[in-house]
Amino acid sequence: MMHMQTHSRQKGVALIVAMILLLIMTMGGLAAMRSSVMQERMTMHTHDRSLSFQAAEAALKEAELWIQSTRPSPEEGAPCNGGVCGLAPADTSTPLWEGSVGWKDATELRYGPIAITPQFLVEHLGNSFPCQKDNTSLDSTCKRYRITARSNAGSGRAFVMLQSLYATE
Repeated sequence: MMHMQTHSRQKGVALIVAMILLLIMTMGGLAAMRSSVMQERMTMHTHDRSLSFQAAEAALKEAELWIQSTRPSPEEGAPCNGGVCGLAPADTSTPLWEGSVGWKDATELRYGPIAITPQFLVEHLGNSFPCQKDNTSLDSTCKRYRITARSNAGSGRAFVMLQSLYATE
Protein backbone atom coordinates (compact mmCIF):
# COMPACT_ATOMS: atom_id res chain seq x y z
CA MET A 1 0.00 0.00 0.00
CA MET A 2 2.84 2.33 0.86
CA HIS A 3 4.40 1.74 -2.53
CA MET A 4 1.25 2.82 -4.44
CA GLN A 5 0.91 6.14 -2.61
CA THR A 6 4.48 7.14 -3.44
CA HIS A 7 3.99 6.21 -7.07
CA SER A 8 0.83 8.33 -7.47
CA ARG A 9 2.47 11.39 -5.91
CA GLN A 10 5.35 11.13 -8.39
CA LYS A 11 2.98 11.35 -11.35
CA GLY A 12 1.62 14.68 -10.09
CA VAL A 13 5.10 16.14 -9.61
CA ALA A 14 6.12 15.16 -13.14
CA LEU A 15 3.10 17.02 -14.52
CA ILE A 16 3.99 20.19 -12.60
CA VAL A 17 7.63 20.02 -13.77
CA ALA A 18 6.48 19.51 -17.37
CA MET A 19 4.10 22.50 -17.11
CA ILE A 20 6.88 24.73 -15.72
CA LEU A 21 9.23 23.69 -18.55
CA LEU A 22 6.48 24.35 -21.11
CA LEU A 23 5.89 27.80 -19.61
CA ILE A 24 9.63 28.61 -19.77
CA MET A 25 9.82 27.48 -23.39
CA THR A 26 6.75 29.57 -24.29
CA MET A 27 8.26 32.67 -22.69
CA GLY A 28 11.51 32.09 -24.61
CA GLY A 29 9.59 31.75 -27.87
CA LEU A 30 7.64 34.95 -27.22
CA ALA A 31 10.87 36.84 -26.46
CA ALA A 32 12.41 35.59 -29.73
CA MET A 33 9.31 36.66 -31.69
CA ARG A 34 9.35 40.12 -30.09
CA SER A 35 13.03 40.50 -30.98
CA SER A 36 12.36 39.49 -34.61
CA VAL A 37 9.50 41.97 -34.92
CA MET A 38 11.67 44.77 -33.51
CA GLN A 39 14.48 43.96 -35.95
CA GLU A 40 12.02 43.96 -38.84
CA ARG A 41 10.71 47.40 -37.81
CA MET A 42 14.25 48.78 -37.60
CA THR A 43 15.03 47.40 -41.06
CA MET A 44 11.85 48.94 -42.50
CA HIS A 45 12.65 52.32 -40.94
CA THR A 46 16.18 52.23 -42.38
CA HIS A 47 14.74 51.38 -45.80
CA ASP A 48 12.15 54.19 -45.60
CA ARG A 49 14.79 56.68 -44.48
CA SER A 50 17.04 55.67 -47.36
CA LEU A 51 14.22 56.18 -49.88
CA SER A 52 13.35 59.57 -48.40
CA PHE A 53 17.00 60.62 -48.36
CA GLN A 54 17.41 59.67 -52.04
CA ALA A 55 14.26 61.58 -52.95
CA ALA A 56 15.42 64.69 -51.04
CA GLU A 57 18.80 64.52 -52.81
CA ALA A 58 17.02 64.30 -56.17
CA ALA A 59 14.95 67.38 -55.23
CA LEU A 60 18.17 69.29 -54.33
CA LYS A 61 19.65 68.43 -57.73
CA GLU A 62 16.44 69.41 -59.51
CA ALA A 63 16.38 72.75 -57.64
CA GLU A 64 20.01 73.44 -58.63
CA LEU A 65 19.19 72.83 -62.30
CA TRP A 66 16.10 75.00 -61.97
CA ILE A 67 18.12 77.85 -60.39
CA GLN A 68 20.78 77.56 -63.10
CA SER A 69 18.17 77.96 -65.83
CA THR A 70 15.97 80.66 -64.22
CA ARG A 71 18.34 82.58 -61.87
CA PRO A 72 15.54 84.06 -59.75
CA SER A 73 16.19 87.34 -57.87
CA PRO A 74 13.36 88.11 -55.46
CA GLU A 75 13.75 91.08 -53.11
CA GLU A 76 14.67 90.59 -49.45
CA GLY A 77 11.60 89.65 -47.46
CA ALA A 78 9.59 88.81 -50.60
CA PRO A 79 6.98 86.14 -49.85
CA CYS A 80 7.52 82.63 -51.14
CA ASN A 81 6.09 82.10 -54.59
CA GLY A 82 6.54 78.98 -56.68
CA GLY A 83 9.31 77.63 -54.46
CA VAL A 84 11.36 80.87 -54.39
CA CYS A 85 11.61 83.23 -51.42
CA GLY A 86 13.48 86.40 -50.72
CA LEU A 87 15.87 86.29 -47.79
CA ALA A 88 13.91 86.51 -44.56
CA PRO A 89 14.64 89.64 -42.50
CA ALA A 90 17.07 89.11 -39.61
CA ASP A 91 14.36 89.76 -37.00
CA THR A 92 12.33 86.77 -38.21
CA SER A 93 12.44 84.09 -35.54
CA THR A 94 11.08 81.21 -37.63
CA PRO A 95 13.15 79.96 -40.59
CA LEU A 96 11.26 79.86 -43.88
CA TRP A 97 11.68 76.09 -44.26
CA GLU A 98 9.73 75.48 -41.03
CA GLY A 99 6.62 76.92 -42.65
CA SER A 100 4.28 75.09 -44.95
CA VAL A 101 3.79 77.80 -47.59
CA GLY A 102 5.78 78.19 -50.78
CA TRP A 103 7.20 74.70 -51.29
CA LYS A 104 7.58 73.56 -54.90
CA ASP A 105 6.93 69.94 -55.82
CA ALA A 106 9.82 68.18 -57.49
CA THR A 107 9.45 65.27 -59.89
CA GLU A 108 7.69 62.26 -58.39
CA LEU A 109 9.90 59.26 -57.76
CA ARG A 110 8.70 55.66 -57.65
CA TYR A 111 10.29 52.87 -55.66
CA GLY A 112 8.13 49.85 -56.39
CA PRO A 113 4.71 50.53 -54.85
CA ILE A 114 5.96 53.66 -53.03
CA ALA A 115 5.53 57.01 -54.80
CA ILE A 116 7.38 59.97 -53.29
CA THR A 117 6.96 63.60 -54.33
CA PRO A 118 9.78 65.54 -52.69
CA GLN A 119 9.59 69.31 -52.37
CA PHE A 120 12.08 72.15 -52.36
CA LEU A 121 12.27 75.76 -51.26
CA VAL A 122 14.83 78.23 -52.60
CA GLU A 123 15.90 81.28 -50.60
CA HIS A 124 17.72 84.01 -52.50
CA LEU A 125 20.57 85.13 -50.22
CA GLY A 126 21.68 88.09 -52.36
CA ASN A 127 23.67 89.26 -55.39
CA SER A 128 26.87 90.60 -53.78
CA PHE A 129 28.98 87.51 -53.17
CA PRO A 130 32.50 87.02 -54.58
CA CYS A 131 32.45 84.91 -57.71
CA GLN A 132 35.68 83.16 -56.71
CA LYS A 133 35.82 82.08 -53.10
CA ASP A 134 39.64 82.20 -52.99
CA ASN A 135 39.90 85.71 -54.44
CA THR A 136 37.45 88.10 -52.78
CA SER A 137 39.03 91.20 -54.37
CA LEU A 138 37.54 90.34 -57.78
CA ASP A 139 33.97 90.75 -58.96
CA SER A 140 31.39 90.53 -56.15
CA THR A 141 28.21 90.18 -58.19
CA CYS A 142 27.50 86.48 -57.87
CA LYS A 143 24.23 85.15 -56.46
CA ARG A 144 23.82 82.69 -53.61
CA TYR A 145 20.83 80.54 -52.80
CA ARG A 146 19.92 78.29 -49.90
CA ILE A 147 18.05 75.23 -51.11
CA THR A 148 16.00 73.21 -48.65
CA ALA A 149 14.57 69.90 -49.83
CA ARG A 150 12.23 67.65 -47.91
CA SER A 151 10.85 64.22 -48.54
CA ASN A 152 8.48 61.84 -46.83
CA ALA A 153 8.01 58.24 -47.96
CA GLY A 154 4.41 58.33 -46.72
CA SER A 155 2.27 58.85 -43.67
CA GLY A 156 3.98 57.51 -40.58
CA ARG A 157 7.19 56.88 -42.50
CA ALA A 158 10.64 58.48 -42.42
CA PHE A 159 10.91 62.22 -43.07
CA VAL A 160 14.17 63.73 -44.37
CA MET A 161 15.13 67.39 -44.84
CA LEU A 162 18.38 68.47 -46.54
CA GLN A 163 19.91 71.88 -47.21
CA SER A 164 22.63 73.12 -49.52
CA LEU A 165 24.05 76.45 -50.68
CA TYR A 166 24.23 77.07 -54.41
CA ALA A 167 26.17 79.81 -56.21
CA THR A 168 25.68 81.25 -59.69
CA GLU A 169 27.45 84.00 -61.59
